[in-house]
Amino acid sequence: MIYIYTLGSAFLLVFFLVPIVREAARRLGFVDRPTMRKVHKIPVPLSGGLAIYIGVISMAWIFVGDTAIVRALTLGGGLLVAIGLVDDGFKAYGKEFPVWPRLIVYIGVAMLPVPFGIAIHGISAPSHSAMLIFSDGWSIFFTALWIFSLINMMNFIDGVDGLASGVCVISSFTLFIASLLGSQGVIAILAIALAGSCLAFLTYNFHPAKIFMGDAGATFLGYTLAVLAIEGTLKGATFLSVLVPLLALGVPILDTVIVFTRRLIEGKGLHRADKLHTHHTLMRWGLTQVQTVSFLYLIAAVFSLMSIVILLILR
Repeated sequence: MIYIYTLGSAFLLVFFLVPIVREAARRLGFVDRPTMRKVHKIPVPLSGGLAIYIGVISMAWIFVGDTAIVRALTLGGGLLVAIGLVDDGFKAYGKEFPVWPRLIVYIGVAMLPVPFGIAIHGISAPSHSAMLIFSDGWSIFFTALWIFSLINMMNFIDGVDGLASGVCVISSFTLFIASLLGSQGVIAILAIALAGSCLAFLTYNFHPAKIFMGDAGATFLGYTLAVLAIEGTLKGATFLSVLVPLLALGVPILDTVIVFTRRLIEGKGLHRADKLHTHHTLMRWGLTQVQTVSFLYLIAAVFSLMSIVILLILR
C-alpha cells in the first residue's frame, strides 16, 4: 500500500503545485521564447522542474526518511535545480549563460553521491563466481561518468512537449519493477515517487505544453534516475544486469549516441545545440509532435520490457 500512497501523494502534490509555479513564472516573465531551433511558437512558462523537485524530495523525506540516498538526492538535485533555474532565467531574458559554471556544478554533483556510499563498486561474472572490484579511483570515475552522462542525456531529449517527462515516467516504472524484483523497498518508493511526480507534470506538459520543466527539471530527472539505477542494479552488477538500466534509459542514451555520432561525422562541436536529435529528425520526416512523442514512448516501453525480461531471466 505504501507504493500506492507514494504514487498518489506525489501526483497530487505536483498536480496542484504546477499551476502555482506556472503563474509565478508568467508574472516574472520567466518564459521560454521561440527561436529557430525550437518547435514551440509562443512563449511558454518555465520552472516546472521546481515543482517536480519538490514533489520527489517531499515524498522521499515523508516515505523514506533521513537516509543517505535521500540526502544525496536532496543536495545534488537542489544544486542542479538552482543552476538550472539560473540558466533558464538567462534564456528567458534573451541571454546565454556561460557553460563553465554549469559544467563545474554537473561534475561536482556527479561525484556527490560517492561520500554517501552510492557508487559503482565493481562488476561480476554472470554466475557470480568472480567479481572485478574497482579501486576507489575507478569507482568514483565510473560513478561520476554514469551520473554526468544521464544528467546531460535527459537534458538533450527535452526538446518536444512531453518527451522528457513521459520517458521518465516509463523509466521510473521500470526501475520500480526492477526494485520490487530485487526486494529493494527504498529504491522502489523513490522510483514510484519520481513516476508520480512526472506523470502529474505530464498532464500540463503534453502537447500543447502549458509549462516546460527547463534545464532545472531535465537535469534533476537525469540525476535522480542515474542514482536510483546505481543503487538498484549497478552497484555491483553482473555483465547481464548492466543491460537493465541501459535499456530502461534507452531512449536518452540512444539519442545521445546518434547525435554525437552525427556531430562527429559533420565536424561539429559535441556541445553545440542543433536540430540533429531524434525527435527533430522524426518531425522533419513529417510526424507531428504528438506522433513523434508517441513513437518514442513506444520505443522506451519496448526497451523497458526488454530490461524486465532480462531481470526475470537472471532471477
